[in-house]
Amino acid sequence: MKRRLLAGAMSLVLVSSMLTGCGAKSTQEDVSVDMAPAMDTNENAAAETTTQTQKSKYQTTYGSKQFDDVTITVELFDRSNAPDGSTITDNKWTKYVNEQMNKVGINVEFVPVPRGDEVTKMQAMVASQTAPDLTLTYTYAYAEEYYNQGGIWDLNEFIDGEDQALNMKKYIGKDVLDIGRNSEGSLYGIVARRATTAKSNYFMRKDWLDKLGLDIPTNPDELYTALDKMVHENPDGLTGVSGMVIWTGWNLKQVFSKIASDPLAVNICGGGESVIQDYYDPGMYDYYKYLNKLYNAGLINQEYYNLAEDDFKSEIVTGNIGFCEYNVNGNVDVLRGSLHKTLTENVPDAEFVSIPQFKNVNDGQVYSASYGAGGLIAFCPKTADEETVEACMTYLDWMCTEEGGFVLYHGFEGEHYNMEDGIPVVIDATYNAQDKDWIRTDLFLVGNQGYFETVDDFNKCTAKEAPGYEDYVIQNYQYALEGNLAYDTSYTSPSTADLLTDLNIARDEYQVKMVTCNPDEYDDVYAEYMQELKDYDIDTIISEREEHYSN
Repeated sequence: MKRRLLAGAMSLVLVSSMLTGCGAKSTQEDVSVDMAPAMDTNENAAAETTTQTQKSKYQTTYGSKQFDDVTITVELFDRSNAPDGSTITDNKWTKYVNEQMNKVGINVEFVPVPRGDEVTKMQAMVASQTAPDLTLTYTYAYAEEYYNQGGIWDLNEFIDGEDQALNMKKYIGKDVLDIGRNSEGSLYGIVARRATTAKSNYFMRKDWLDKLGLDIPTNPDELYTALDKMVHENPDGLTGVSGMVIWTGWNLKQVFSKIASDPLAVNICGGGESVIQDYYDPGMYDYYKYLNKLYNAGLINQEYYNLAEDDFKSEIVTGNIGFCEYNVNGNVDVLRGSLHKTLTENVPDAEFVSIPQFKNVNDGQVYSASYGAGGLIAFCPKTADEETVEACMTYLDWMCTEEGGFVLYHGFEGEHYNMEDGIPVVIDATYNAQDKDWIRTDLFLVGNQGYFETVDDFNKCTAKEAPGYEDYVIQNYQYALEGNLAYDTSYTSPSTADLLTDLNIARDEYQVKMVTCNPDEYDDVYAEYMQELKDYDIDTIISEREEHYSN
């Protein structure tokens, strides 16, 4: 009850701080991505707008309008990784942004938000009317809730005209743009286009497996055996080793799922919303019971639930983790700290590699969790006036050009890369990591995982960005897309926004309880969790999703 009152109070603050308005809930389902390239030049885009018989009220194609010194504020995820001599808001690339935007009379001020606390911070800023003119979230339900409460702009008037946002329409594509629309066609946010839907991998210390004479595990029982030997018969003579750290769990859940073979049920259980899967998929009982078994055998880090991401990475690079599930390219990704490289500097013979996905224990098939076509969503609170919104959309349109997003992500030819067969190939990965890679994905708001025209371009380029680890990268993306892909869904049911906060609080509490309780208490704790979700009205969301996906 206390949680419900707190959530209600936040909702009341939010409503009172916003202009009144209404909207309908989204009915957009997963769709394919339009991989059309960006406009060749800003001049071409501007020229096209002048050929229209009647210009739209708002001009949002970069170069089609000269603004009069308009300042926009833009949220920027802060990972506390700025190199010496730079800050997250004052660096070579934020200066480049303003050099380019100043050409059309727009100034950009960045508002840093800690990456690990972005949702809480975003909610507080919106409620207090201090949110940036361009605010970001990965949870579409929140953006849609704010629109329904009358607190953010409908962007139709800024985007849908034939002469508007031409670069954006070409790069992001209609299908992905439409993810940010509700059933009435209102555009409550601009959704970024994913370069790939690959999501998650298992990573393991293969050098330990080799020293222990073990094969790569292919199922949960073999994983248990391997972790037990890594912890209790550590080949490097280490004590206090964490056999496993629970981090994402997206694919491991698929191993125990009892609905994975039913596309309708997978859509109903919510894709990326783990609390819905916990309730709707009876296989989650077995998933958490397996983790409970590992935990009580001392094969999971006993404080895993208190680990921040930096702590988790530290466990990897110091050689304390035998197994984890993490983001698709997490072992060699520059953005995540080139963990394997640092590990081998500390432990020279270490080999931390991705391994194939496990088969589902119920039907013997492989199911891989996969992102949907859309990434983050950017929206404009009503605290921004219409000219500011017009400038914000022009800024996003500029990011869809080669002079915009391509440069922000890949840098400058001859300095950061050389073109080979149409693919930018890095010249010096170490230089790039310090000069641009630390900020590029967070500045580039219209394309999750980079500015690319095709998935093949992404794979080739990403492999070249990890010299010496090209095979690791290719293997990572191959394993992440094995078998049957279970895509995250983008549909938000009408009640989700109102109920999700309470449900997720319960999820965070009981997921830890189920893993860490005594084995003889597990059934009771699981039953309590299911009842609490039921008390928080999760069945309403389930019913709405069943109706939507059954039609």
